[in-house]
Amino acid sequence: MEAILKEITDFVIEGEDEEVPELVQQALDEGIDADIILKEGLVAAMDVVGPRMAAGDMYVPEVLMCADAMRAGLEILSPILAEEGSESLGKIIIGSVEGDLHDIGKNLVAMMLESSGFEVIDLGINQSIPKFEMAIQEHDPDIVALSALLTTTMPALKETTKVLKEKGYRSKIIVGGAPVDQCYADEIGADGYAEDGAGAVICSKRLLNIA
Repeated sequence: MEAILKEITDFVIEGEDEEVPELVQQALDEGIDADIILKEGLVAAMDVVGPRMAAGDMYVPEVLMCADAMRAGLEILSPILAEEGSESLGKIIIGSVEGDLHDIGKNLVAMMLESSGFEVIDLGINQSIPKFEMAIQEHDPDIVALSALLTTTMPALKETTKVLKEKGYRSKIIVGGAPVDQCYADEIGADGYAEDGAGAVICSKRLLNIA
């Protein structure tokens, strides 16, 4: 069992999106539980990819290939996991704040979070405060991830964080984007800051006390 799980992990890290689904199916055929394949095969790979990206040893194109490989494997597992009611690490809402129409960085963060075992609800770009509030009320997330890529939308990031905090939602708030840093996150009262997708995974796990 360990051999095929390691093989799945290695192929995800290598970004082999054609081989991964075949190995996942093979593991299922051998009687390995879908949840074990997910955690010890697919998610284990992203636990390697994230730190490598954070250290500068892997770059965005490589990470995208890894994520594509994981998603290819996840397509095989998803129907089974849904039936078994497999638990995620936590629920995260993510979106770019009002006025910000950029989504490449946000999409990468969402992908990394999802690949690491979180349930991610991506609201998209240009999201107003009421839209974030409606999503929070509907989904009751553990974390709300706010993105701002432009200096001109940093005030919207600050105001969104302020309002959500004042409303007393239980969700932790993490922020990120090109002009944002830890000092700004502290200044506006966010619970966490992430520079990139790998950092978002680490930050989210820390906020939810996940080892």
